[in-house]
Amino acid sequence: MRLFLRTVSAIAILISWASGPAFALSDAYKENIYNPGQLKPVDSTLKVREGEPSPEFTLPSLSGKTISLSQFAGKKNVVISFVPAAWTPICSDQWPGYNLAKGLFEANDAVLLGITVDNLPTLYSWTRQMGNLWFPVLSDFWPHGAVADKFGVLRGDGTAERALFIIDKTGILRYAKVGDINRRPDLEELINALEKVNSSK
Repeated sequence: MRLFLRTVSAIAILISWASGPAFALSDAYKENIYNPGQLKPVDSTLKVREGEPSPEFTLPSLSGKTISLSQFAGKKNVVISFVPAAWTPICSDQWPGYNLAKGLFEANDAVLLGITVDNLPTLYSWTRQMGNLWFPVLSDFWPHGAVADKFGVLRGDGTAERALFIIDKTGILRYAKVGDINRRPDLEELINALEKVNSSK
């Protein structure tokens, strides 16, 4: 029965995510969103490969703590969500949408880390307008885009790709997806990949 309810809940979340914006933006918030227009879908070359160890990194978070990938070793699967920039339309919908899917991450023993190349004051202002995000938000501002560059997702204009990575509890990169920067990633694909990683432990 529990499995059935979890499945029904997951289906409802995925339908909600796929059917439109995952987050209802207020009019005041919408007025502060910068629309860069249509961008080159992908403008980088991956430097990592599935099946190989993930690059290690340590970044400051909005909580005031520094967060390292290694602190989750042996404890949690890690999903990394790189987004291009604060105060842009798709990013402003993508991350709050993950609030809907929190239970799916937890069910797969995973933590989500959101990373952008913006500085902490910008991220603070932006995420305050979104409401509470359940996952840590990290700043890859200085050295600018160094972590994005390690993964090979730093674009020519200094922003990051819209990219998702799954790293298992042993530190091995198990999933790498650089999506079209102009589109929100497919949540169902991500969760399916995460379930596969979690079930192979």
